[in-house]
Amino acid sequence: MKNIKTQILFLLLATLVSCVDSTENISQPDVSTDRKEMLTFWVEELILPSYAEFDKDLQAMLITADDFTTNPTEASLSAFRTSWTEAYISWQNVEMYEVGPAEKYTLRSFFNIYPADVAGIQNNITSGTANLNLPPAYAQQGFPALDFLLNGVAAQEENILAFYLDSEKGAQRLSYIKVLVSRMDTLLDQVISEWKGTAKDDFINRTGLDIGSSTASLVNAYVLYYERHVRSGKFGIPSGATIASAGTPNPDKVEAYYKKDISGKLAKTAQLAFSNFFNGKANGKQGPSLKSYLNSIGAKDPSTGKLLSEYINEQFSLIDNLVEALSDDYYYQIETDNDAMVKVYQEMQKAVRILKVDMTSAMSITITYTDNDGD
Repeated sequence: MKNIKTQILFLLLATLVSCVDSTENISQPDVSTDRKEMLTFWVEELILPSYAEFDKDLQAMLITADDFTTNPTEASLSAFRTSWTEAYISWQNVEMYEVGPAEKYTLRSFFNIYPADVAGIQNNITSGTANLNLPPAYAQQGFPALDFLLNGVAAQEENILAFYLDSEKGAQRLSYIKVLVSRMDTLLDQVISEWKGTAKDDFINRTGLDIGSSTASLVNAYVLYYERHVRSGKFGIPSGATIASAGTPNPDKVEAYYKKDISGKLAKTAQLAFSNFFNGKANGKQGPSLKSYLNSIGAKDPSTGKLLSEYINEQFSLIDNLVEALSDDYYYQIETDNDAMVKVYQEMQKAVRILKVDMTSAMSITITYTDNDGD
């Protein structure tokens, strides 16, 4: 009888050990691996393809720029304008990726600081010795400078062409255009080349959440872009909705001021690109994203109890509808119904709070930039 009890006790202990071993052998989710998969998708399906598409559009612009500067005609001017517009729209899909090589070369600062510094541009043309590497020259180059040179040097088409056919100064003006487009090509080539080199693997392998990790760096760049360059740059400052603007509309500070009827298209493209990144949408593909990451950790909105990703997408949808209702000409929109612009800014401000506070808190990411624009 005693031996039977001993055998039973042994079997119970063996079963208990087996259960413990079984529990220990269950494969637990590896958060680091999940982030690596997400980082890989970001680079291979979002960042690099977006840069490739933008590069294609920029190369098309370079061809028409060369045609125009070699032979300024109404036809070559028109073609240059069209390709500039298409490249500018395409730029909206990559501007948010100010990390890695783009951060190293401060690509945004050289490509899209507006309004254009007209006096600086004119001085550069006259002197012929512009140093475009310095911060004071940011607004003297890139898409906004080309906007002025293609659309703003005169009111009438024939007068714009005459500006470049001028026997005394025309050659200098055309030369400055060559400098600008060549510089854009060189800078973009540096960024893409480094992404295709060591930067790609370095980005993918920095899987932590500490300051300097790839996830933290891109989330910071992503939120900063929306806060400063979409919410404030495209809407708040032109409409006068920011604290710094003190309620005074500044329609002359809209993006693409001299080609006013594309300002809305630029903003809509930027908003869609921003939303697609959050949801991991890329050329018909769906991949690991901020949305799926938040869902995997069960992040919820503290006020409603909804999944945080669902709450964010509801806010994006609200903003999308408001933006779609605006005129494509934001200068005209501000002049005729500025309240609609202010409303977009206000709803984007709500989105910024959710992203900057709730999302980053849920992901244990520290915001490392400061909002210094008085908003």
